[in-house]
Amino acid sequence: MAQDVMCEVNSCLHWADNNKCSATSIYIISNSPDHTRKSEETDCKTFESKS
Repeated sequence: MAQDVMCEVNSCLHWADNNKCSATSIYIISNSPDHTRKSEETDCKTFESKS
């Protein structure tokens, strides 16, 4: 498993110094009905707003 998960979404509760994700687990889904081939076709469901 990856040691460092990078994230630039500073409005997320899990965003930490140096653009690291501090969540204990990551959940990502596909938005493509067939086969996901691009990062734009995915969503991070781990995201939680800071406010």
